[in-house]
Amino acid sequence: MPAHPTPAPAPAPAAQGDAVPAEAVAPLIRGVSVLRELTEAGGRMSSSGLERATGLARSTVDRITSTLARMGYVRLDGRDAVLAPRLMELGNAYLAALRFPALLSAEADALADELDESVSLAVPDGDGIRFIHQATRRRAMSLSFRIGDLLPAERTAPGPLFAQEWTEEQWRAWRERRARDPEDRAYPAVPPRREPHDMEEEFKQRVTEAGLSGWSLDDQLIEPGLVALSVPIRTATTRQTACVASVVSHTSRHTAQDMRTSLLPRLRTAVSTMERRLREAPPPPVPPPPSALAAWTGESKQELGSGFVESLARGLTILTAFDEGRSELTLTEVSQATGLARATARRALITYEHLGLVNRPTDRKYALTPRVLSLGFPPLSRTTLPALARPHLEDLTRSLHESALLAVLTPNGREIHYTATITAPGVMSVHIPPGTHAPASGTALGQALLGRAPHTLLDEEREQGVRTLAVPIHDRTGRTVAAAGLSFHAARHTPRDCTTHLLRPLLTTARAIESDLGTATRFTHVPTA
Repeated sequence: MPAHPTPAPAPAPAAQGDAVPAEAVAPLIRGVSVLRELTEAGGRMSSSGLERATGLARSTVDRITSTLARMGYVRLDGRDAVLAPRLMELGNAYLAALRFPALLSAEADALADELDESVSLAVPDGDGIRFIHQATRRRAMSLSFRIGDLLPAERTAPGPLFAQEWTEEQWRAWRERRARDPEDRAYPAVPPRREPHDMEEEFKQRVTEAGLSGWSLDDQLIEPGLVALSVPIRTATTRQTACVASVVSHTSRHTAQDMRTSLLPRLRTAVSTMERRLREAPPPPVPPPPSALAAWTGESKQELGSGFVESLARGLTILTAFDEGRSELTLTEVSQATGLARATARRALITYEHLGLVNRPTDRKYALTPRVLSLGFPPLSRTTLPALARPHLEDLTRSLHESALLAVLTPNGREIHYTATITAPGVMSVHIPPGTHAPASGTALGQALLGRAPHTLLDEEREQGVRTLAVPIHDRTGRTVAAAGLSFHAARHTPRDCTTHLLRPLLTTARAIESDLGTATRFTHVPTA
């Protein structure tokens, strides 16, 4: 069984004016606010923009972004802070502890292939729903919801299914949120309401109908043309709704009536299979407990001084202590995993409870909530391999002053497709535009992709005088998915120079790309081109 057969609902977010606990860690609150603003901005924001959005002093913003950059969670690009793939380890910790994506995503993907429609899995988050898996179709008319996106329950198909189990306190929180934000401005994943109106009776009617029928429909509630059909996935013991599976389409392909008649039977069949997987899943393996996860923060503080906010780094590291088989931890276990004093870990956990990122399933244990996915996961979940690799290739070119390349094999395996090129500055440099195709056997990157050797040095056949050094890039399973290379005029580096001076930094770059790719693909699909 999953560690959390029924995810505990996240507490309501701290409302403006809510008292901050006396023991809360103020720098951690400020750091989380910066990450949330970056997330809502699509992953990139200037320092001045963050200053305006958060209300923090510019010096505070700079210290926070410097700390996040040291952690590998953001990249500083001129005056901009840009979310980096390593930040996804926070969302990965929640998804791994939850176990639903690992157990159910294969069935969701298979259903998407069978129906040729997008399929999603969602869990409740306060009075909203948050996506934990997306199997999307690539079409001109695309559906752009991402893992981690939060939607208001009343404008979705899963919402009425979750609302059946709301307490009166949850209904009251929903009414207060609707009164406070009638246009849904707090939900950047959906368009604002054009004509806000009191929809309590309408929503309650949908909740009642969902309870009677066992399914729910969104007939263009989010925006015109979008339709969705949802069925609950229930636990075997309590029959509570663990999560919800949805098929999402648009009216040019299916009307609401079509979805009920043609797609509902197949969705129910898939849900039955998912429920069986939950019933039959063995307990998660208990990994060896990590230790001293936050030990590095002291050294960084000594090195960077006031530019490094140690309490922020320590607090964020606490979230990575959770994982599959470690879904609920005591204060002692958190302290041991991070190497932090109990008092330090306790204050961070109090802060996270206030922010709605952690709750307490029992008096002694803590668990992550779906709101952890609000820390960068939605924009990062849509990254591609070229976008992920480009900053590393730029650093390599900046260091060595040679052009850096990325390529993948075409489906026929006989050609390579260049997907990223960083052209070195200078009078004479190699420039191969992204999108260019070349024979795999006649290029260094092609030979690296074909597995000819751990690295390949080749004087290119396609143009006299061009010499290229290439290494393969592997995914988290060890499969070669791309190749990275340095390309330059042969007179600039002898073959010996290439192996003694260029190979090591190229391999370091490849390992950095592989590390980011491994983090990003734990629960998402990253296109290679």
